[in-house]
Amino acid sequence: MRLLTVLLGGSVLLATTLTAFESPKKEKKLVKVWETDSTLSVPESVLYDTKGNVLYVANIVGKSDSLDGDGFISKVSLDGKIENLKWTTGLNAPKGMGIHKNRLYVTDVYRLVAINLSNGQAEQTWDAVDKKAFLNDVTVDKDGTVYASDSRNSKIYRLKDSKWEVWIDGGDLNNPNGLLAVGTKKMMVGSTKIGALQSLDVETKQLTKIADGMANTDGIVAVGKDYIVSDWSGRLFYITADGQKQLLIDTRTEKVNSADIDYVPSKKLVVVPTFFKNKLVAYRLE
Repeated sequence: MRLLTVLLGGSVLLATTLTAFESPKKEKKLVKVWETDSTLSVPESVLYDTKGNVLYVANIVGKSDSLDGDGFISKVSLDGKIENLKWTTGLNAPKGMGIHKNRLYVTDVYRLVAINLSNGQAEQTWDAVDKKAFLNDVTVDKDGTVYASDSRNSKIYRLKDSKWEVWIDGGDLNNPNGLLAVGTKKMMVGSTKIGALQSLDVETKQLTKIADGMANTDGIVAVGKDYIVSDWSGRLFYITADGQKQLLIDTRTEKVNSADIDYVPSKKLVVVPTFFKNKLVAYRLE
């Protein structure tokens, strides 16, 4: 930035101008790239597997808390083709997902399920402290610690070094849904009750509100140091690291929900599960 000195009636005013290197930050926008067919069944969450270069989709099928065994996981290509509709079956109402090594961790109403990525078979499960739990999103930090939100009871569970426990209970969580581990020291939390994105210090468990006014906060993805947050009602927001908020898209009038999203950095692709519309929609972030 350079300073310009302006003389007005003997007074000296200092004005600032932006150099070519300091142009105002452009607003982001989403451009639709593709959508799948509608053979998915209440897709709640999508997760990009960098190693397999594929998208996993959690399909609830029935009600969000049904214990009916009808839920399944699909595999979808990065150009929107459903490669394997029922790659893993026998789940209830699967939602959030996370990957560590050769395992896909999925919340399934009151339990966390570990699925072998090589064959799609469930290998291990961990139950919540009671079956009234509503486990929702999953995040895995770079050390392999798995976290799961309990949206109904304002808890966050943790699976660390084979120990499964309630890690945080209540406080200012305000019905957490979306979780995103940032390294091992920080976690972003979407607090649905207050429609806010919060930053959680993993060591002190202190929460700091970053942005609010987002109603039913759901998925959280990182874009560099910034974030995209979905509102289940049908909106996506771009949130800068310092808390500035921009509405990217609003599909509420079309009754298209925006559930637990993911982001493919190499293609700048935001993938949105549409819940009751039974498909994924992908947008390029520009």
